[in-house]
Amino acid sequence: MVSTRHHPRDFPPATSTRAVTPSRSSEGSSKKWIHTPTAAVSLWLLISCPLVLWDAGYVLLRPHSMPGGKWHSPIWSPYALYGTVDYIYGWPAYNSNNPFTAAQTYLNVVETAGYLYYLWVVYRHGTPAPGASSRGGGKSQSLWSVFTGERVVAGRTGAIALLAAFSASVMTLSKTILYWVQEYCGGFENIGHNDFWTLFILWIIPNGAWLVFPSWNLHVLGEEIVTSLAEGGPRQRARPKAQ
Repeated sequence: MVSTRHHPRDFPPATSTRAVTPSRSSEGSSKKWIHTPTAAVSLWLLISCPLVLWDAGYVLLRPHSMPGGKWHSPIWSPYALYGTVDYIYGWPAYNSNNPFTAAQTYLNVVETAGYLYYLWVVYRHGTPAPGASSRGGGKSQSLWSVFTGERVVAGRTGAIALLAAFSASVMTLSKTILYWVQEYCGGFENIGHNDFWTLFILWIIPNGAWLVFPSWNLHVLGEEIVTSLAEGGPRQRARPKAQ
């Protein structure tokens, strides 16, 4: 009888034919989602946030911040004129206990908190964008780069910051539209006493900025969100662990 103990195997060992797909954690950082803040959005937030906080201080500290009040000058002196253009910020609304002025201010504070959170995330967690120019160094350079589009924020942190800025922009635009519409519905009670050029220069232009720039923010940030969703795969639901 011939022994086959040392005979070479006729067939190679069986191997699994199941395709191996890399997990999300093994894909590496090269495929991690990255948010790139734009200079236009960041610069608008740099300008608008202090103005909104200044406005909120005036409203929430009334009547002390109003003409004749102990805190009116010099911080809120411009409101002596603006309060005669838009009564919602002047004595007529305050004396009639009009709640709209304070109500919209509380929403302003919420919106600004969302914007400041966004800027803080870009500053705190942002990294230099590829090809970003280097001007100086240290914290001052990092702070300036927040407003020049030279930093990127990756992963979930960047996604949350983007969502915060987008949501705050929705609030700003919708509230500003409401601010205009309530004048129309109220027969222009608070601004109808102005001549055209006074209204155009001191009311339409300043308040129109909070229509134009938030709309642009929504276009830029919304386009990034839509693109990310369109290019990304479906979210995998976590399977319950076996007992």
